[in-house]
Amino acid sequence: MKSADGPNVTATGWALLGVLSYQDELTGYDMKKWTEWSLRFFYGSPAYSQIYTELKKLENIGLVTSRVETDGGARSKRLYKITKAGLDALSDWADEGPVDPPQLKHNPLLRVTFGHLTNPRRLKEIMQEHVAYADRMQREAATEARWAEAEPAWAYGRVALQWAERYYAAERELALSVIKDLDAAAESFAESSAGSEDGQPSLAKDYWYEIERRVRAEEAE
Repeated sequence: MKSADGPNVTATGWALLGVLSYQDELTGYDMKKWTEWSLRFFYGSPAYSQIYTELKKLENIGLVTSRVETDGGARSKRLYKITKAGLDALSDWADEGPVDPPQLKHNPLLRVTFGHLTNPRRLKEIMQEHVAYADRMQREAATEARWAEAEPAWAYGRVALQWAERYYAAERELALSVIKDLDAAAESFAESSAGSEDGQPSLAKDYWYEIERRVRAEEAE
């Protein structure tokens, strides 16, 4: 992804530069922990292999530097630091770079969409597991937001963590609503599949094309 006429940096690369923008020298391990503390709630935490691959790319184009520090023995660690060019590029990206809309890939809902291949009991189990996941993520985001409050440098990060806390609370309630709706969906589906040879109704693609035509007609009015 390019910011205007800036360097070609991936979204993960920009995220790592953002972590380094606090001007500290950090190891790859430090950056991994930082993303687990914050970014995982709304963006994901890259694997170590991806972090080091991105850092190598950033160093090759002059946006970060690195040095090896030893403790006088056999142990050593590589420390990374953002350069002036890296900070300038990052600032341009933050101010002017395109902001892509979030891409939702909701695996539990994908199972619900194709619920005719299983049964309401199994779908409820999947959604209950998702309720537990959302509940856990909400609690963890709330904890991270509370601790971020003690550090003024994390003021903006805390805003994002508070958003994550509210997001997962809403996700939990939505999942509970889906569970309530599954029995009615099962009854409706049973009616639609009654009389079919294999118990599976047609996709009714003609219906979807007709709806598409109607929507376009409404938008043209």
